[in-house]
Amino acid sequence: MIRIRLLVPALTALVLSACASQPRPLQGPYAETPTPHAAVLGDYTGTPVRWGGRIVQVEPGPDSTCFEMIATRLTAGGRPYWAADDTNGRFLACRTGFYDPAVFERNREVTFTGRIAGYDSRRIGEYDYRFPRLDADVIYLWPLREQVDVITRPAPWPWWGYW
Repeated sequence: MIRIRLLVPALTALVLSACASQPRPLQGPYAETPTPHAAVLGDYTGTPVRWGGRIVQVEPGPDSTCFEMIATRLTAGGRPYWAADDTNGRFLACRTGFYDPAVFERNREVTFTGRIAGYDSRRIGEYDYRFPRLDADVIYLWPLREQVDVITRPAPWPWWGYW
C-alpha cells in the first residue's frame, strides 16, 4: 500500500513534466506585453520579452547577426501563430555570432527571448518605421510546418444517397 502511495505522485509528476508546453530554452517569466507594436509607442528599454514571428531579412555583421521580423502572437508553446492579417508590428533581434541566411531564410518562424535594448529607425519603402531592438539570449528556429491538404467528402445529393 505504501508503494502505491509513492508510485501515484511519482507517475503524476512524470506525466505533467512530459506535458511541458514550451521548449526548454523558451521557458521563463516573460512579459506578455508589450508587443513589438506597443513597445514602439513607449520606452520599454530593459524589459525582458519573448517575441516571435516570421523572418523578413537576416543581416550578418562582423560580430553579430540581426533579424528583421514581422511579429505575431505566440501559441502556448511559444511558436508564432500565423494569420495573414494578425501582426504585432515589426522588431529587430540581434545576437552575437554568425547565423546563416541560407538556414534562417525569409518567412521561417523564429522565437526570441531577451531584453529590449533600444530602438532603431529604418525605412520600409518610403515609410520611416521605429523598430524595437531586442538583444536576444535565445534564438529558436522552428521546424518547417508540413502542409497538409484536407479533403472532405462532399455532402450527398438527397436523391442519390452516398457514393
